[in-house]
Amino acid sequence: MAPPLRNDRGTNRPETAGGPTTGTSRRSLLAGVAALGALGAAGCTRVATASTTDGGDLLDRLKAAGVVRLGIAGEIPFGYIDKDGELTGEAPELARVIFKRLGVDKVQPVPTEFGSLIPGLNSQQFDVVAAGMYVNPERCAQVIFADPDYQMLDSFIVRKGNPKGLHNYKDIVAKKAKFATGTGYAEIQYAVEAGYKESDILIVPDQVAGLNAVEAGRVDAFAGTALTTREVVKKSGKAEATEAFSPLVDGTPHVDGGAFAFRPTETKLRDAFNVELRALKKSGELLRILKPFGFTKAEMTDLTAKELCGEGAGG
Repeated sequence: MAPPLRNDRGTNRPETAGGPTTGTSRRSLLAGVAALGALGAAGCTRVATASTTDGGDLLDRLKAAGVVRLGIAGEIPFGYIDKDGELTGEAPELARVIFKRLGVDKVQPVPTEFGSLIPGLNSQQFDVVAAGMYVNPERCAQVIFADPDYQMLDSFIVRKGNPKGLHNYKDIVAKKAKFATGTGYAEIQYAVEAGYKESDILIVPDQVAGLNAVEAGRVDAFAGTALTTREVVKKSGKAEATEAFSPLVDGTPHVDGGAFAFRPTETKLRDAFNVELRALKKSGELLRILKPFGFTKAEMTDLTAKELCGEGAGG
């Protein structure tokens, strides 16, 4: 997501052990919650200690083991356990393709909360974050990112007909609307930058809780990514998603990009991953992989991690 935020699942807050995350809103919509918990218990074995060689040796170790552990946050459509107990989502499906090309045949999910993804990665609980995490400067100070596999704009969930005419964060402020977003979402900072008081924001677990808050009249709008909001309102008779828009960061329209995250020592793995990702983009195969999860050509991107990390970022 974008500038220094404070905490979120897709937001832009600094992510320390127990601190914020940056990214966008997305969590499992209901399906597979029980299965996710069960897999969490089975998948939490810690991975081998961090690499000490230049560029890391994790890729070699993953090839030898034949399996890579993916940190996911149970968010549809980014990475979740489906109703049949199977790992799926745009990031896990992309991981299957890329890691197979890298010589690693199996992926294993390690479910956790979004805010625990970076701490879990850096404490060796899994090998890579595969949760569609937004790339932002705060996060780039803690992990290294592959280039984004998608880009994303924001959108609101509002009551049918959008009675208050809420189309961007400035509208939320100007019309004194009751506003909600998800835990650690980048959208928190976007609203604050527009002039909304952070203590007045209702923070809910995910987009399903946000939809419920709008339907119940507890808030006028819930902010999330354009993709997640348009998916979650599909079966609602009381709410709808607004048109996608770019939040303003330092007065300039901002586009977020989501990517895989790696421990800072593992540059060889990150670089090898990027080579395969670029090939998938060039061939058009990336869109084919992501399309079943609601992604369109509009979400394809040539943004780089370096651009989103900002000047002076390492990795």
